Amino acid sequence: MAEPFKNLINAATVESAARHLGHHCRAFDAQRFRALALDGLDRLEFKARARHLCAALDLTLPADFGAACTALEAALAPVRGDEALGEFHARDDGLAGWVVWPLTEYVARRGLEEPERALAALHALTQRFSAEWAIRPFIERHPDLAFATLAAWTRDPSPHVRRLVSEGSRPRLPWGLQLKGLIADPAPTLPLLAALQDDPSEYVRRSVANHLNDIAKDHPGLVADWLERHLPGAPPARRTLLRHASRTLVKRGDPRVLKAWGLGRPLAGHATLRVAPRRIVLGGAVTLELELVSSGRRAQPLVIDYAVHHVKANGSRSPKVFKGWTLELPAGATRCLTKTHAVRPITTRTYHAGRHEVDVRINGEVCAQAFFDLRL
Repeated sequence: MAEPFKNLINAATVESAARHLGHHCRAFDAQRFRALALDGLDRLEFKARARHLCAALDLTLPADFGAACTALEAALAPVRGDEALGEFHARDDGLAGWVVWPLTEYVARRGLEEPERALAALHALTQRFSAEWAIRPFIERHPDLAFATLAAWTRDPSPHVRRLVSEGSRPRLPWGLQLKGLIADPAPTLPLLAALQDDPSEYVRRSVANHLNDIAKDHPGLVADWLERHLPGAPPARRTLLRHASRTLVKRGDPRVLKAWGLGRPLAGHATLRVAPRRIVLGGAVTLELELVSSGRRAQPLVIDYAVHHVKANGSRSPKVFKGWTLELPAGATRCLTKTHAVRPITTRTYHAGRHEVDVRINGEVCAQAFFDLRL
């Protein structure tokens, strides 16, 4: 069994923080920090562990916030500037990796009254571990300063800092504080995304794509406008970014987005869907078999998704769209496609027994349907 994520913050994390901070800051009470941080740590889940270490830092770092930030920065490991985020880990030459998460939480907790100093600290911290969650309270409390800083950071030599510009300002960042102002009006982030969409780092561009996909959930017309403006003549890297940014709207069958990708036309021909077996027990899987028959005179570009209509506790159904296939169907051709769909317990969904409808959506249009019965 894989090691739980929460164990990435553990006793060794505490010892690393205590040793490096104690080495660089005489005013830091390393012994008290160890005691506070280890007390009850094993009983906590992942995010709670980061906050627990943050609380221990709050009680043991210098009371002066500027001095505390200087200590945090001094304790960080050197960076080359080209490391992938997953390469950061505990090291003998300084703090990097998951141990830095509680440090970013500390800056977010203590720095709102000194935002300039806090943002400077986050600039350093994010180059050893992402500060995407910690910067969000500053965007909310000090928007003018935060967006001016983010605009300057779009030109930063570090890809981690440039990624923070996009990732930290995502309206609906997972695990992060929702930025309700940007959910209502994402306009302040659009110049940042425009500056970064052709960034030389794929790591940064991926964040821009996810940010645009966040916006699409609340403002589909804005992302359709973006595609119509930035897709024609786009270089390959930008096309990849924009396709990833379009994924939610393609699944929804948004007509403007489908048209932008040359997918606005419905299937010329017919589709047949078969699901086997017809009855399964939770923990099993079904096989989807899709037959496409073209009646068109030319090849057809097709984006094919499928939706499983999960039974809810009250007997109604809620569709969840899954990625299927992207292909070009030749004129007059027949294609047979298969995919296995697992129906296993997950933390984000409660399954209920009953008939689960499945439909296939080709270029946004429902073209074929079938079903399976689920027993618990």
